[in-house]
Amino acid sequence: MVSPPADFESAASTDSATPAMSYWEKRPIISESPQSDNYSDVSPMSLTINDFDYTLPAHLIAQTPLAERNASRLLGVGRTLVDRHFADLPEFIRPDDLLVFNDTRVLHARLFGVKESGGAVEVLLERALGPHEALAQVRASRSPGAGTILRLADAFDVTVQGRVGEFFHLRFPPDENLVDLVERHGKMPLPPYIQREAVEADENRYQTVYARAPGSVAAPTAGLHFDEKMLEALAGRGTKQAWLTLHVGAGTFQPVRVHDLAEHRMHRERYVIPPATVDAIAATRKKGGRVIAVGTTSLRAIEAAACHGELVAGEGETELFILPGFRFRVVDNLITNFHLPRSTLLMLVSAFAGMETIRRAYTHAVDRGYRFFSYGDAMFLTRDNGMICDAV
Repeated sequence: MVSPPADFESAASTDSATPAMSYWEKRPIISESPQSDNYSDVSPMSLTINDFDYTLPAHLIAQTPLAERNASRLLGVGRTLVDRHFADLPEFIRPDDLLVFNDTRVLHARLFGVKESGGAVEVLLERALGPHEALAQVRASRSPGAGTILRLADAFDVTVQGRVGEFFHLRFPPDENLVDLVERHGKMPLPPYIQREAVEADENRYQTVYARAPGSVAAPTAGLHFDEKMLEALAGRGTKQAWLTLHVGAGTFQPVRVHDLAEHRMHRERYVIPPATVDAIAATRKKGGRVIAVGTTSLRAIEAAACHGELVAGEGETELFILPGFRFRVVDNLITNFHLPRSTLLMLVSAFAGMETIRRAYTHAVDRGYRFFSYGDAMFLTRDNGMICDAV
């Protein structure tokens, strides 16, 4: 039986359930800077990192995807626990419901190169700041200072502009968009708990079938279970589909460094919510249907955009930290994978479904041999209205 290192946290993610430790678990990142301030809504309850711990056998961490996307298992979590398969998802969905997907696409965000001195470097993009600038984690024997030129993939040079917290500000060549450069010369950045290098199959399976907006460094993994056939079947039953974009950054790998969770500061992630999605949510409410977020990234974007009361379309950055006691304003159900112990994503699902419900579900999943994390199995969560209160 193993527990994750003390500096593990999740994505992001992320819906990706990536560790909160640096991406460089086996190759430490050079960084001591604190995370930035945020506008997190936190519970008045006194919560600590120990409230979100559990023991996970190492063999339950999925290292490869199953042969078929919808062949994974699905645990229905509400007043009771129901063991099903993801192919049975249409039985959980009603005709007037709305599924909200995150259409972000994972970049080839991992790059190798050398400094001017000849020393090796490894770069993991955090997020683009524009067509020619980005924040990134950089691994090197010595931290590169401002003005240092890094030769990446033996193909192009980037210049270190300085530091922004724990990340490095990099300037890419002005004659080509950095996304195009990264896609051509970088590698797929699999999460650290997948103990192998990315292979050709990951190019397809670590992307959702509907990924179209490049910008993430980790996949919104709840969406990995959907194939085109299932999307068509759900639409054929009358279930509506809507889209948003939240780009999962390398900041999702950073650790929860505090014992008292009220002191934790989340990383920033950029999102875009189209007017059509806001309209679809309003129409679903009018018909009495449910808003179902596909992944924690979709939920986080929606609830961030509704944090002042009314859901609004547009784009922005969110540092929203969701703990038990958070007031959910929009999402009724959540499809998500299983998340790392002591992670912010485990805190999020505990806020959504209830702490005791999630503990019971995770104990059940471990006992029944469910597969965990990015390439693992899924849950269908019902919101626990008894947990909702105004956050402070």
